[in-house]
Amino acid sequence: QVHLEESGGGSVQTGGSLRLSCVISGRLVCHSDMSWYRQVAGKEREFVANIDTKDRIQSYADDVKDRFTIAHNLFEKTVTLQMNHLKPEETATYFCKVRLRPPCSRDEWWGQGTKVNVSS
Repeated sequence: QVHLEESGGGSVQTGGSLRLSCVISGRLVCHSDMSWYRQVAGKEREFVANIDTKDRIQSYADDVKDRFTIAHNLFEKTVTLQMNHLKPEETATYFCKVRLRPPCSRDEWWGQGTKVNVSS
């Protein structure tokens, strides 16, 4: 069984930085996509960033490019999101997601989220 636990959320002022971490426990039997999403209460969860464990290709939502960096540490079993130059509209709960890559599997898991508050 795979379990994800996020940490690193908190309160910062506009322009500040935070580093979110997601610890992955359990065994991933395939290459995976590891992602960060965020959600504001009452709105849909939106994609922020992704990294695949095979080719290590990163992808980002347009509005976070050049400010956020996603990374995967195989030995520490973590996926992190470095967020710089934060904006008030990025106040949200941030979630970590791991999805195994087909054709190996389609299993996916989500963490419980960590809250980020950016004040103006």
